[in-house]
Amino acid sequence: MQKKRVQLSFLIRNENERLHRGGINALRYDAKNDRLYTAGRDSIIRAWDCKRYGSDMYEYSMEHHTDWVNDIVLVNSGKHILSASSDATIKLWNAPKGTCMSTLRTHKDFVKCLAYAKDKEQVASGGFDNNIFLWDVNVLTALTAVNNTVTTSTFTGNEHSVYSLAMNPSGTVLVSGSPENVIRVYDPRTCTLLMKLKGHTDNIRALVLNRDGTQCISASSDHSIRIWSLGQQRCISKLHIHSDAVWTLCVNEAFTRLYSSGRDRRVYLTDLTDASRSVCVCQETEPVLRVELGKEQQQLWVSTTESNIRCWNLKDSLATLTRTTYYDGEVICKQPDMIIQGGPALKHYHILSDKRHIITKDSNNNVALYDVLQAKMIENLGKCDYEEEIRKRTKTIFVPNWFCVDLKVGILTITLEESDIFAAWISVKEVVESSPAGNTTEIVDIKENYGVLMLHSLFE
Repeated sequence: MQKKRVQLSFLIRNENERLHRGGINALRYDAKNDRLYTAGRDSIIRAWDCKRYGSDMYEYSMEHHTDWVNDIVLVNSGKHILSASSDATIKLWNAPKGTCMSTLRTHKDFVKCLAYAKDKEQVASGGFDNNIFLWDVNVLTALTAVNNTVTTSTFTGNEHSVYSLAMNPSGTVLVSGSPENVIRVYDPRTCTLLMKLKGHTDNIRALVLNRDGTQCISASSDHSIRIWSLGQQRCISKLHIHSDAVWTLCVNEAFTRLYSSGRDRRVYLTDLTDASRSVCVCQETEPVLRVELGKEQQQLWVSTTESNIRCWNLKDSLATLTRTTYYDGEVICKQPDMIIQGGPALKHYHILSDKRHIITKDSNNNVALYDVLQAKMIENLGKCDYEEEIRKRTKTIFVPNWFCVDLKVGILTITLEESDIFAAWISVKEVVESSPAGNTTEIVDIKENYGVLMLHSLFE
C-alpha cells in the first residue's frame, strides 16, 4: 500500500485582507440585503455593502478555501452561500455572519461551477473530475457535528471536465457545457440525459436557462453565443458580436435582455426579443470573467482578471438599445459609476541562498523581502530593480531546500513536505560568516534545524 503523502501549507499575508489580489471569478448580488459577494483567485470570498455605494463598502471576508474560488450561489433567500473551489471542495457559509458551516469533499478535482434551482432549493455542482452532483440545500443547512451524513445524486455519462451549468428555478431542467462542444440537457428529477445540443466548435463556458426551461443560451470559446429551443432541440439564433472567447452571460429576470463578455474585454447588451439588436455597454481593461446585474437591474457589476471590480450604469445603454435596429459596436459608457479597488498580486519570487528569506515582485512592480521563519514581510523595498535586490542579498552559503513556494493565489503560499522539511541544518557561525562583516571569533557553533523551528512557531 502506497504511503500517504503528508504536507502542510500556510500563507504569509496581512492579518486582514480587505482587497482582492488577482482576478475575481464570481459575483453574486443579493437584492434583498443590497449586498455584493465576490469570489477571487486569492481563495477569499468578500462581502460589500452596496448601501454604502461610493464609499468604503467592505464588510467582511470568508476565508476557508485554499485555492481559487470559481463560483458562488446565494441560497435560502440569501441566508447561505455555497462556494466551489479549485481545492476540490464545496463549502456552505452562513452569509450574514461570514462563517463556514460545512465542507463537502465529494469532487476529486477542481470544482468549476454551480447552478441553483431557487424554487426547489437544489444546487448542482460540476468539476474537472467529469462529475455533476445534485445537492439538497435544506439537508446541507441541517448538517451538524453529529448529523453529518449527506447524500447526493449523480449525473452519469459525462466524460469531460464540466465548465458551465445552469438550472431553471423549478429544477426540471439542467444543462451542462464542456470541451465536448455539446450542451448536455438533463432531467434533475431522475438524473437522466434528455438530449445533446450540437453546434458549438469549442468549449462551452457559460449557460443560462429561462424560467420554464424551454430556452437555453450558451457562450463558447468559439467566439459565438447561441440561443436554443429545447422543445425543438435546435439552435434558433446565433450571435457573432464578440471577437474572442465568450466567458460569461447574465440575463434580466424577464429574460428579455442578455449581457455577455469575455476575452475581448467588451460587454454587450442584446435584446432577446430581437437578437439582431446589440449595443456595447463598456470596454474593460482586462478580459472579463463575470458580469452580474445590480440594484434594480440598472447597474452592471463586472469583474476581470485584475483585482478591481467596476460598476457600470445601464441607463444610457438601455435607452440606446430601444432606439437601435442593428448591432452597434460603439462603446456607450466611457467611465464606470464606481470602482471597488483591488490590491496587487505577487507575480515573481526568488528564494535567497540562506533558504530563509524570499524576495517578491507584485503586479504593481513593488519589491518586498519576506522572512519565512517569521512568516511575515520584513521590508517593503518599493519600486526598485528586482534582480539587483536579489544580487545584493545573495550569500556564499549552501542550505538545502526545505520548503516550496507557490503564488497561485497572489499571496506567498509556503508548503512543507514530510520528505524535505528537516533537510536544512544551519549553524550560527555559517550565517555570520556569510555576512559582509562576518566575525565568528566569539560565536559558539550551535546548529538549528529550520523545519523544527518552523513547526514550533506554527503550533506553539
